[in-house]
Amino acid sequence: MVVENLAEVERKVCEACKRAGRSRSEVTLIAVSKTKPVSMIEELLPGGTRDFGENKVQELCEKYEQLPKDIRWHLIGHLQRNKVKYVVDKACLIHSVDTLRLAQTISEEAVKRQMIVPILVEVNVAGEESKFGVSPKDTEDLIREIAKLPAIFVQGLMTIAPFVTDPEENREYFVNLKKLSVDIKSKNIDNVCMNVLSMGMTGDYEVAIEEGATMVRVGTGIFGERNYIK
Repeated sequence: MVVENLAEVERKVCEACKRAGRSRSEVTLIAVSKTKPVSMIEELLPGGTRDFGENKVQELCEKYEQLPKDIRWHLIGHLQRNKVKYVVDKACLIHSVDTLRLAQTISEEAVKRQMIVPILVEVNVAGEESKFGVSPKDTEDLIREIAKLPAIFVQGLMTIAPFVTDPEENREYFVNLKKLSVDIKSKNIDNVCMNVLSMGMTGDYEVAIEEGATMVRVGTGIFGERNYIK
């Protein structure tokens, strides 16, 4: 079933790209495999899927050990500073950096390992109290501080838009994040490239693509409903 689900999501991604006059190659589809077994991930590997997203460090590390090393793991959930050391050398991209202290910890671990860690800054674009993320107005200042740190590279922005039944309700948030990204890019800050815009999930990824997303994070649409009961 997951292979068929992925094919349907892929079809919708292609259509959204076409509507926006974009090339399909501009958008990375991340299959969000949180809470799902390794066997479901393995079903997608023969078709070439290699970008997978996990919310929890422990789960990412466990799957990393069991699966092929050419998989690109994206850490998309909130990251605690005491977990950074476990994940910096396993995640291809950390999507959820929202404080200078977290960035400093990532930088310290990266220096120890003599590697450069690519990150995204998480923006709470809708101002929801229940969500992590820096406010849009404070984003540039935070990025300027992070950009001074060694062994860390700001590749762009990420947001988790509100949970809505009508994806059109989130369009304004995606438009605003894209504007913020373009604005920061125009400042030409050293060590910052703003090439990545990670926004859009199962309920609204088509709208996100139409508004400039370069990464969409689709879990339920590919793997089905989540079972959080352990």
